[in-house]
Amino acid sequence: MQRRSLLLLGVGSVVAATVAESTARPCSAKPMPDRPPVTASSNVRIQAVSHWSGIFEQSWDYQARTAQPMSRSRDSQDHYDLAYTLDANVAMYRATGGRRYLDRALTFVENVVASSAPSTSLAGSTFRDRYRGWASSKSGQGGDEVPLYESYFWRYATQLLVVMRQTPGVYGNAGYRARYDKLLSFAEVNLFEKWYARGAAETIYRERTHMAAHWALIALNLGRITADAGRRTRYRQVLNTIGAQIHNQMTRSPVEPTAYFWSDVWGSTRRPGQDVGHGNGVMAYVVEARDQGSTWTPADMAAFCSLLDKVIWPGGTTYRKFVDGTGRDNGWIADGFVKLGRYDPILQHRLESYQVVNDQFAANMALNAKILRG
Repeated sequence: MQRRSLLLLGVGSVVAATVAESTARPCSAKPMPDRPPVTASSNVRIQAVSHWSGIFEQSWDYQARTAQPMSRSRDSQDHYDLAYTLDANVAMYRATGGRRYLDRALTFVENVVASSAPSTSLAGSTFRDRYRGWASSKSGQGGDEVPLYESYFWRYATQLLVVMRQTPGVYGNAGYRARYDKLLSFAEVNLFEKWYARGAAETIYRERTHMAAHWALIALNLGRITADAGRRTRYRQVLNTIGAQIHNQMTRSPVEPTAYFWSDVWGSTRRPGQDVGHGNGVMAYVVEARDQGSTWTPADMAAFCSLLDKVIWPGGTTYRKFVDGTGRDNGWIADGFVKLGRYDPILQHRLESYQVVNDQFAANMALNAKILRG
C-alpha cells in the first residue's frame, strides 16, 4: 500500500493530511430503477465559476513549489501524486479558458515525458523491452515499472489531449498542435501499447474496479482522438469490456433505494463494498464517459448523486469510508465524486459547504458551475 499527501485549503490556513491507495481484477451484477435526475433548471442559486477560481488560485504558488519537481521526477509514484494537480489545471482550463492553466498542465505532462527512459536502461525493470517508461523505488517497488502509477497519471494526461483536440483555437495553433502531436504519439506507444503488449490481462484488465477504471478512461480518451483505425478498435474493445464490467457491478444500495452500491472486487456484492477513496477513480471514469456520450444514463448519474448525497455524506462533517455508508473517513472526494455536482444543481449547492477543499476540488467545482450555468 502507498500513501499520498492531500493539501487542504481552509480559510487562511493550509493543513496536511494523507489518504491511502491500494491495489487491484474483472465480472457482474445489476442496475436499478430509473430516478429522474435533477436538472439545471432547478430553482437553486450556485456559486459562480469566479468564486471557485479564486479559491483555486490560493494553491497556485504551492503547485509551483511541489508539483513542478514531481513532474521532473524519474520515479512514477511522483507522477501518481501529480495526477491531482494535473486534473485541477485541466478542469480550470475547461471552466475558464485561461491559457495559463493549459500551459501549466502541458508543462507537467511534457516534463513527465522528458523524464522517461528506455526500459532496457531501468535496472530494476522486469520488462526491459523497447518501450520508454519510469522506474519506481518508492513503497517497495524495487525500481520496477508500475502500471498503476502510470495509468493514474495518464488518465488525466489523455484528458488534456482530448480538451486540446476539441478546442479549435488550441488545435489550430501550430505551436500547440506540435506539442499535442508529440504527446499523443508518446501516449499511444509508450503508455497504452506498452502495457497492452506486456499482458493486458494483468496490466489493463485489473483485479479491482478502480484500477481497471483508470484504463477505461485512458481508452475512452485515446479512442476519441487517435488517427489510427486499428488503435481505435483496440481502445473501444478495452473501453467496452471494462465499462460493461463496471456497469454490471452496480446494484441497489442496501441502505438507500435510490443509490448505487458496488464492490471493488469483481462479481462480489458483499458489504461494505468499495471504499470511497478508491471509488473516486471509478467516478472519474464514469463522469467523463457520461459526458462523452458513453452508455451511462441520466438515471445512472442520479443514482451516483444519491449515493454521495445520502450515503457517503449524510450530513455535517460526517464522511463515510465505504459506499454502504459504514466507517468514518477524512472526506476526500476531489478526484471523482465532487464531479457529480455538474449533474445536479441541488447537490452542487450542497457541495459548496463541503469542508475538505483542495485545488482539485475547487477546480472541479468551477467546472461543475460552468456546465450547470451553460
